[in-house]
Amino acid sequence: MFDKLVIIGVGLIGGSAALAARRAGLARQIVGAGRSGEALHEALRLGVIDAAATPVEAVKDADFVLLAMPVGRMPEVMRSIAPHLPAHAVVTDAGSTKADVVAAARAHMGDRLPRFVPAHPIAGAEKSGVQAARTELFDHKNVVLTPLPENDADAIANASAFWQGCGAKVSSMTTEAHDQIFAAVSHLPHVLAFALVEEISRRPNAEQLFGFAAGGFRDFSRIAGSSPEMWRDICLANRDAMLHELDAYIQRLAGIQRLIEANDGTQLAELFEHARNARTAWADKFQSNK
Repeated sequence: MFDKLVIIGVGLIGGSAALAARRAGLARQIVGAGRSGEALHEALRLGVIDAAATPVEAVKDADFVLLAMPVGRMPEVMRSIAPHLPAHAVVTDAGSTKADVVAAARAHMGDRLPRFVPAHPIAGAEKSGVQAARTELFDHKNVVLTPLPENDADAIANASAFWQGCGAKVSSMTTEAHDQIFAAVSHLPHVLAFALVEEISRRPNAEQLFGFAAGGFRDFSRIAGSSPEMWRDICLANRDAMLHELDAYIQRLAGIQRLIEANDGTQLAELFEHARNARTAWADKFQSNK
């Protein structure tokens, strides 16, 4: 148990981590910090956190710190808190990209770098903000650690124990592998959902189109309800991998377009069948791992 857990960025992820940590008895006190006084007040009202403070004040006697703000804000927050972190404190993050977060940590964490263990909880929802926080958000979900060569062994162990205490399954991989994998299976799908809704919404008959949209559109577009700020930061932070995935997807769409133009029903059916089988195999494995 930590005497003091500090969560900087008490939104969906940070708020859910606070609730999960409280359920598991991971901390005697949970302190929230961030840039929005309104969000912190709401977190206090909902009982998500025990107290609120500025990031600098909050970390001064912290045992464990979770950075749960958008990745674009990581550098400024790291720079501000690093001089005030106790030597024993462990810091982890919840960013969806890792190369940029690691670069920020190397630039700004100074002699506290061995205590910073990068992490990415593979959990979320289409809603954002502390009102959307859920105690069970991380239950049976994956959390990927991308430890640094400089990390203290006990810092890695404490970060792993924290996420496991929140209900998650913890694994590790390199920073580079992480950003390539999640560009394909997380970041690209979000961009596609945003792009579809944006395209439909800009058409002259958008109201009519949305009026007839049903289950398929709802399922495909659900994640377009996610935080625009967060996904802007993710796209720019993981720029190279995102551009690679977008190029590959554009080529795949162009291939499908050519099949339709050629009235090639045989090839089109084979492509759809292959995709359906791959999706079914993934879904079966995903369900069995729950």
